[in-house]
Amino acid sequence: MSATLSPHAPRTGPGAAELLDFARRTAADTELVASLPLDPDGRTWVRLAGPGGSEAWLIGWPPGTGTGWHDHAESRGAFATAAGRLTEHSLAVRLPSEGWRSLELAGNVDRTRTLAAGTGRAFREFHVHDVFNDSPTEHAVSVHAYYPPLPHIRRYSRTGHVLRLEHVERPADWQ
Repeated sequence: MSATLSPHAPRTGPGAAELLDFARRTAADTELVASLPLDPDGRTWVRLAGPGGSEAWLIGWPPGTGTGWHDHAESRGAFATAAGRLTEHSLAVRLPSEGWRSLELAGNVDRTRTLAAGTGRAFREFHVHDVFNDSPTEHAVSVHAYYPPLPHIRRYSRTGHVLRLEHVERPADWQ
């Protein structure tokens, strides 16, 4: 008799709480945060060594910049704000992982969080969100960690309650 793993069975590697703890501790490292070169026009980033084989990034956000709607596929993750403030719009519903191009969302699935310096959040696989710095004058800096390392990022457009899959980015696109 052979054992079959459930697709929802726990995987090895750091969990969301450990990723969040790492992101918060790293965001509190003022020397590291100050070392990030900031660009007035575009986001900047430096890859970090995350815990237990995770992928981590220190990211600078000029005023008015954001990610657009996206998810991190099969990776769970966390991020913490080190400087400034970030706003996260997210969906409080799990989307199908594949087999669709456009979905009409119910009217009660939107969530918004503001993450000031020193705060963070963790999320599960296939978490769809849009993160941005809505300050007109101040840079924000944050630390992000994902496990397993990002296999790809799915990018979406959103018009009202309709979410549409636009394209998929691979690691070579952002490294």
